[in-house]
Amino acid sequence: METDRQVKLRIDNLLLSFGGVKALFEVSMDIRDNEILAIIGPNGAGKTALLNCINGFYKPQEGEIYYDGQKITRMRPDKLAKLGIARTFQNIELYAGLSTQDNIMAARHVLMKQNFITGALYLGWSLQEEIKHRRTVEEIIDFLEIAPMRKKVVGVLPYGMQKRVELGRALALEPKVLLLDEPMAGMNLEEKEDIARFIIDIFEGQGATYPDTPVLRDGIRCIILVEHDMGVVMDIADRIVVLDFGRKIAEGTPAEIKANPEVISAYLGKEK
Repeated sequence: METDRQVKLRIDNLLLSFGGVKALFEVSMDIRDNEILAIIGPNGAGKTALLNCINGFYKPQEGEIYYDGQKITRMRPDKLAKLGIARTFQNIELYAGLSTQDNIMAARHVLMKQNFITGALYLGWSLQEEIKHRRTVEEIIDFLEIAPMRKKVVGVLPYGMQKRVELGRALALEPKVLLLDEPMAGMNLEEKEDIARFIIDIFEGQGATYPDTPVLRDGIRCIILVEHDMGVVMDIADRIVVLDFGRKIAEGTPAEIKANPEVISAYLGKEK
């Protein structure tokens, strides 16, 4: 049952203000293991601000965030990445001058154990570690079906492919919690279907297909999805949280949210 699932991430009475503007006001929610939680709401509702608080880009004035029972409210983003929280961005944040392969490989550095001296010598343990990480990168590239672009500079790739590369970079961190900020924004129907399929496959895991890459083999069992496409949200989300003007106005299953008149007036009506 839903209540039997372990709470992976807990948000408790979060308040985030920019001057006199309250981006988030007394927002509380639990994100449980083994679920895809969608956060929806009109533009300016506070969806991205909430993700920025979770992964340390913003520091809320009040409230707390807990990850596996540990308070993480004001941790630096790099520390949170090492703990197992990764994200994609609404606006693509790739290294435009690097190749697809190098962009994804960049995320592996937080997992590397060798220091700069052994790395400079590039022998023994350092060489073996590099080979291991590059093998993982190649499997992520294969999973996302971007092998033909692996050596291409990402700045010249189509928008939809850049979105896949950014998703691959987040996967390369081997996160326990994956934050997806509008991963389908600006895409056509076919591209959206591909990303939705990847999200489901990431969540469920690929088992024996990628036995040496834990993030693909076992899956990521806790995904927070911010998305405007209600068709996608209703199809793949286990639960939905609705924000409006920085406040949480509803929470429930897709069927419960769809039948909620407050949501229809505050969100669905605006999106038509």
